[in-house]
Order: sequence, then structure tokens, then C-alpha cells
Amino acid sequence: MENTSERFWEIDFLRGVAIIMMVVYHLSFDLYFLANFPIKIYSLPWVLFQRTTASLFLLLVGISLTLSYSRAKEKYSNKEIFMKNLRRGIKIFIWGAVITLFTFVFLSNGIILFGILHLIGTSIIISYPLIEYRYKNLVLGLILILLGFYLDNFTFDTPYLLWLGFEPSSFFSFDYFPILPWYGLVLIGIFLGNSIYPNSKRRLTIPDLSNNYLSKSLSFLGKHSLKIYLIHQPVIILLLYALGVAELVLL
Repeated sequence: MENTSERFWEIDFLRGVAIIMMVVYHLSFDLYFLANFPIKIYSLPWVLFQRTTASLFLLLVGISLTLSYSRAKEKYSNKEIFMKNLRRGIKIFIWGAVITLFTFVFLSNGIILFGILHLIGTSIIISYPLIEYRYKNLVLGLILILLGFYLDNFTFDTPYLLWLGFEPSSFFSFDYFPILPWYGLVLIGIFLGNSIYPNSKRRLTIPDLSNNYLSKSLSFLGKHSLKIYLIHQPVIILLLYALGVAELVLL
């Protein structure tokens, strides 16, 4: 079992892979909506690709929470750790709110009310009481996922519960990740983190590819995932306009 207080390269690597997948999907999405490219963005392969990308991000959120907690509990009190998570969660949620405001101003439909940043911010805050559990998180995570799939068969006249997974019949958003089922993946990530990296020690032996050029490049992206998430869409859209591929329209 490896004992290290440093970052595990494979976590940043996988987060970098998720970043690349996200950029590929959003580039395809923008080409479809802004340039009328014949990309079947709502076909099953693309839907699975998008959901796999989101799932990878959320699993890594859970794993990272366990690593952060294991390292912090050696230096800080429980209250200090909770306040640290609270500040971090609020910060990410506020960035989600900025995206909500941006889409409200610039989009005619598909406004993002509870997207993946809202979910991640909320997850960081509410996961603190569950952070040390292993199999309980696995079971609870699976239950939340199943509940989310069940709710997806219905619509509800309760827009104030949109964040939880009770979707109104007329609702449409370009980015919608409610607690049910998506928070279940964060809990499964916590289970994986406590199983694979107990007390911030890697239980499995894997080859050290951290100095590989590809690994270093993807790990760099993974370490800056929030910044890349916030800027990549404006950059893609501006490039498409600059290249004359896209037209300036309100979606």
C-alpha cells in the first residue's frame, strides 16, 4: 500500500480525460446548434458519450473528497474541515449561478438552472457527514440513481423541486444535473475513494506513468479543470465565429 501525501497522478489524468471528452462534446454541440452541422447530438451514442463524461467527473468528485478529507483530518478539526468544504462548495455553486445568469441573458431557451457546477457545489457541502462511510455510500448511491431513473418517467407541477429531480413537463435546459440521480455517482465515488485510497494511501499497485508526456499533459488539464470548464465554451464559440463557421444567433 503506497503512502503519499502528494497528488495521485491518475486522478488528475482521469480528470484531464474527462475535460477532453467535455470539450469534444461541446464542440460538437456548438457545431450542431450554431453552424447546422449534421451531427446527431441527441442520438444515443452522443447521449451516452455526454453522460459518460459527466459520470466520470462526478465519480472523481467523490474520490477527491475522500482524499482531501484524509489529508485534512491530520491537520484540522472537524469544524475546520467542514468550513473548508462549505467555502469550496459555495464557490463552485456561485460559478454555477454565474452560468445561470449568463444563459438567462443570452439564451432564449434552455436556461441552465441546476447544471453540473450547481450539483458539484451542493455535493461538496452535503457530503461531509457521509465522507467516512464506505459500503453505506455505495448502497445509498445506487438507491439515489434508481430513484432518479424512476422519477425520469414522470413530470411534476413542482418547479421549486427542479434541483432535486422533479422535472416539470415544460422544462428544457442545456445542462441539467439534479440531485436524483446524479448525486448518487458522487456517493459511489466516495465509496471508491475509501476503498482504493484508504487514509490517502493507494491500495492498488499501478505503473507510474506520471512523467509520460501524454500523462503530464492530461494531468495539467485535470489540475485546472474548473478554469477550463468556465472558459472553454466562450473560446469555442468565439473561434467558430472568427472562422466564419457559426452565425451569431440566440439559441
